[in-house]
Amino acid sequence: MSNQSNDKGRAYEYICLKTLFKEISRIREVKIVENSSYDAAYRAWGTIDIDTRGLLMISAKAAVSTLFDMEPMILEDDGDCLELFIQADVKGESGDVRDIVILRKDVCWEIGLSIKHNHFAVKHSRLSSGLDFGERWFGIPCSQQYWEDIQPIFEYLKAEKSNDKKWSDLPAKEDDVYIPLLNAFISEVIRADSMYNDVAPKMVEYLLGEFDFYKVISIDNKKVTQIQTYNLHGDLNKSSKRSKPTITVPVASLPTRIVNLGFKPESNNTVELYMDGGWQFSFRIHNASTKVEASLKFDIQIIGMPATIMSINCTWN
Repeated sequence: MSNQSNDKGRAYEYICLKTLFKEISRIREVKIVENSSYDAAYRAWGTIDIDTRGLLMISAKAAVSTLFDMEPMILEDDGDCLELFIQADVKGESGDVRDIVILRKDVCWEIGLSIKHNHFAVKHSRLSSGLDFGERWFGIPCSQQYWEDIQPIFEYLKAEKSNDKKWSDLPAKEDDVYIPLLNAFISEVIRADSMYNDVAPKMVEYLLGEFDFYKVISIDNKKVTQIQTYNLHGDLNKSSKRSKPTITVPVASLPTRIVNLGFKPESNNTVELYMDGGWQFSFRIHNASTKVEASLKFDIQIIGMPATIMSINCTWN
């Protein structure tokens, strides 16, 4: 992600937080917990031009009333103070993809929002010579066969890095790096899935995070803010003491098995994962820098979801 895109993403987090604060404070006591993540988002907001600020403000406001309709606990005034805060990015590495947390400590209730600006990516996980993705993704250490398969790939990359090469200098990065690395990845996932019966659900929990959340996506060119509901454990959409949600959010089931994992047709850098229950993901491998590094990133996208994952388009006014 470029610095400009990163700044817009953080700025969008900031204005979503401030918009929530403004609208909630009309009805009940609320405070923003200022931390280092808040400071970073505020600084990013300061780098954004006036026109873009205006668009982000409209986008954030479009989503708020729908969110309130799904979560009456936000507006319930029970004499306590609701807290809003932005989480540190490092939380995502440990399985919490929520950017903004809405919290009521006195009643032990919270929900989270994953905030996206003009993109739908799930994660940007890496593969490297020493990173055990099996252990991290689904709790099963990678096999000796996997380490043997990837060793020559990363030895080649380390040699090219020591020569200060750029990725564009490599004569056949697809054939020498992307394809063999993805083949090793495919083989390892299928190997683990054949031995254990919980690889599919654990992969989805890794990719989407261990907490239920709403994903709020600003789609600027369509003038729409989309809210996606990831209610995998039934923690969203709770009634308050006085009212029920006016929009019902169903509980979505995790997959139970992998149906297929293989290369996307006519692609040498992307594999597609199909699971039961309608879950589908794509994994595009790419170099994240100009110069050769001994690691590569995945751009992971959801390309299919169960019908119980709702997508609500909030049109900008």
